[in-house]
Amino acid sequence: MNLDCKHPQVRVVSRDEDAEFVECLQCGEVFDSEEFHDMQIEEEVLNDEEE
Repeated sequence: MNLDCKHPQVRVVSRDEDAEFVECLQCGEVFDSEEFHDMQIEEEVLNDEEE
């Protein structure tokens, strides 16, 4: 996993009844969309703490 990539652009690659998987168009990592949502929240919290 590329630690520098913040996954600015993703696309849906698979959908199931219980899950949706997305791929980062920058680094190619594939992950659950819920995980991506959690990453965004974590990034926002870290940015707020820095201010």
